[in-house]
Amino acid sequence: MLKTETAAALLALAIGTIAFSGPAFADGLSGDEKKIVASVKSRHEESVALLETLVNVNSGSLNIAGVTKVADRLRPEFEKLGLKVTWTPMTQLGRAGELVAEHHGGSGKKILMIAHLDTVFEPDSPFQTFKRTGDTVEGPGVNDIKGGVVVILDALHALKDAGLLQKANVTVFLSGDEEKPGHPLATARRDLIAAGKASDLALDFEAMSREKNQDTIHIGRRGALAWRLSATGVSGHSSGVGKGGGYGAVYEVARIVDEFRTELAEPHLTYNTSLIAGGAAAEIDEQATHATVSGKDNIIAGKAYAAGDVRAQSEEQAERVKKKMQDIVARHLDQTNAEISFEEGYPGMAPTPASQALFDQLGRINVDLGLGALNEGDPDLRGAGDIAFVANDVPGLVGMGLAGKGSHAVGETADLTSLDPQAERAAILIARLSR
Repeated sequence: MLKTETAAALLALAIGTIAFSGPAFADGLSGDEKKIVASVKSRHEESVALLETLVNVNSGSLNIAGVTKVADRLRPEFEKLGLKVTWTPMTQLGRAGELVAEHHGGSGKKILMIAHLDTVFEPDSPFQTFKRTGDTVEGPGVNDIKGGVVVILDALHALKDAGLLQKANVTVFLSGDEEKPGHPLATARRDLIAAGKASDLALDFEAMSREKNQDTIHIGRRGALAWRLSATGVSGHSSGVGKGGGYGAVYEVARIVDEFRTELAEPHLTYNTSLIAGGAAAEIDEQATHATVSGKDNIIAGKAYAAGDVRAQSEEQAERVKKKMQDIVARHLDQTNAEISFEEGYPGMAPTPASQALFDQLGRINVDLGLGALNEGDPDLRGAGDIAFVANDVPGLVGMGLAGKGSHAVGETADLTSLDPQAERAAILIARLSR
């Protein structure tokens, strides 16, 4: 979201003006834009071959050598297009680093293209290899997000082939830890935030959604905030529960999470409890993924834990919900106590008028390409992503990468029929914004 509603309205007007500023063509495309389409189609198999190479390099977020290898493979691809490439190590955060490729020319809009180098599949995953069956490809990160990286390169090649890249102001930002970010986030996303402040708009090349077989782009996505809850009670004989012996830690946790369920509900928000553990004794690991408990049916529970997350569309909503959760936790049952903490989370990206104007322009391009109407997706159906870190400063579009299924799961696939349209849309949008 932009810093002020006035700024949002002005940028929306500017983008809308650009969308209709060029000469009209009977079939919707200029001569240069037809060159873009021809270039994308001619490079299809070359782009698929690059995708295979990238996917077959394991780049789980914690595999520093693998993420670095992907960056090393991509560096010459950007350099031969004439972009200036820099690599910033992030080993101090336990992550590989970030690759940035820049080209500045002309006086058009400054465009930030966002993707990442890492996947959720670490070296110990059984899912490691690219496989193609017709127009369906399978492999770790094939649509989240190595397919999106290939779309970026395909679009830039098309702009160069059409003689338009020299007029473009583009910054490609590829983080190495989107799937499992290093902490503190203020350090891990410092350079991305700075790139957003220096840009006019952002394009997110995460996987594209399809709704009812229609290509779908989003102008917002929800953030993610993890929470951890701990409770204590006075352990004793169960005959005294609620009758002078208090209610114990398990009842306290149960009360809290049920009141979360009944009191937190509001539009664009989901709340989830992922783990609960409690008993006479209980311990939970730092990641809140494993717990050990012990107890007997005649002992009031002395300790209990719960963990989960909140998905909100904006920082204002997230902060409001955090306050509600803290107030609920403070209403302790007799002889119990509880505390809640929140981890650093990904911010939300709320829809704005400027992002809507940008989507409308992309929809016009889709029609000009003869692809019909472009569907605008529900932001509530998108998870957290890096573009949200720049959403306070620039409008953006989400889902400019390949369509596919099964992200983050063994068997993840991408649909190669989405490659050419996505690259064409991105390249023509950049060309029109660069006028």
